Amino acid sequence: MENKRVEMRLLNDEERKTTFKEVSLGYNHKEMLEEASRCLNCKNPLCVSGCPVGVNIPKFISYLKEDKVDEAYKEIIKQNSLPGICGRVCPQEKQCEGKCIRSLKGESVAIGRLERYASDNNNVIINNKITPNGKKIAIVGSGPAGLSCAAEAIKLGFDVTIYEALHASGGVLTYGIPEFRLPKEIVKKEIDDLIKLGVKIKNDYIVGRTILVSDLIKENDAIFIGSGAGVPRFMGIPGENLNGVMSANEFLTRTNLMKGYLDSYDTPLKKAKKVVVVGGGNVAMDASRCAKRIGADVTLVYRRSKEEMPARLEEIRHAEEEGISFCTLTNPIHINGNDGKIVSVTCQKMALGEPDESGRRSFIPIPDAYVTLDCDVLIMAIGNYPNPIIKDTTSLFSFSNKALIIVDENQKTTCDNVYAGGDIVTGAATVISAMGAGKKAAQSIYKALFNK
Repeated sequence: MENKRVEMRLLNDEERKTTFKEVSLGYNHKEMLEEASRCLNCKNPLCVSGCPVGVNIPKFISYLKEDKVDEAYKEIIKQNSLPGICGRVCPQEKQCEGKCIRSLKGESVAIGRLERYASDNNNVIINNKITPNGKKIAIVGSGPAGLSCAAEAIKLGFDVTIYEALHASGGVLTYGIPEFRLPKEIVKKEIDDLIKLGVKIKNDYIVGRTILVSDLIKENDAIFIGSGAGVPRFMGIPGENLNGVMSANEFLTRTNLMKGYLDSYDTPLKKAKKVVVVGGGNVAMDASRCAKRIGADVTLVYRRSKEEMPARLEEIRHAEEEGISFCTLTNPIHINGNDGKIVSVTCQKMALGEPDESGRRSFIPIPDAYVTLDCDVLIMAIGNYPNPIIKDTTSLFSFSNKALIIVDENQKTTCDNVYAGGDIVTGAATVISAMGAGKKAAQSIYKALFNK
């Protein structure tokens, strides 16, 4: 049995379809101890090399083995300022757990679940006794990259201010990832911990409009840009302007940030009967599962097979358990309407070809093979790109032809004392990779300003 991990309890299937309560319930005390005991405490811990922020995984798990939860949590937050978040949404199976030696002959240690337990069950009081170093940093964006940069910078003694465009902090953690996957009280708690350390957050500040990048450069010793990639992509097919067609960004923001699923909120959110979601990533799963919870019959359309979906296997499995229909090897080509409103979407059937540059098999249209799906809402979840506001309002540093900021190996832009990281540099990626970039940028700023 030691080659199989301890399973995590879930909310029952029927309740999951109608509530935004968290689906994964976490380990209880007995389950935590049993799972922690599976760690081999390797002399050469490959799991650490798979963690973008460098958590000493065997050490924190060794504390859990001894039932020293507070010590485990203290060990984690030396490197990871958002453990409750990461324990829930990181793709551990492709990172730390993917390198776990146990996975060679069984199932890896459930590192993410143990990290979540330590975060949720500790009694540590945040220590804000930090010696100031006399330098100021401005951070653009309060998403994973910005928060991680702020956490590392404040520990290094910087005076840190985050500028956030929205009225609520957290970026995609707040407006994008649903409550049933990442409760907002967890996000708030971990942001509040940073505020206790001394991080200041200015909401409703749109950098490039409310304040310019050039102004931030004048007022600070360095700046970090972690504004993410929040502008949705569309397919450019006929009918995308019909009423009822929307991006996953809009749908998830109305649902998560603005609580459109609750009658007590005034956020307009169409109570759809039949929803089609286009895409195969985690965002597509989030949109599908949200739509299911507001009462819709949901079909997810994806141009490749289920095996090629980039979403986490856990999220795909949860979507299937909750009754989402999967229509794979299918690609929309025309959205059909009546009186300005969407009524259906016509799709072409696809076949798989040879692997493309992503490593996944390419998709090839099958001639004269079509299917039409009825729907009153269609949600596009096919990716995002950066908001062009910063690019359009500054020429102080360089951008790629995809409007991504160009940085070197230290996260530094082509402008002195200006750094960037996260989705604004890489395009849409994972929470933990953005955090790794933010943390590295803070360390690079410190080394540059103090000639370390």
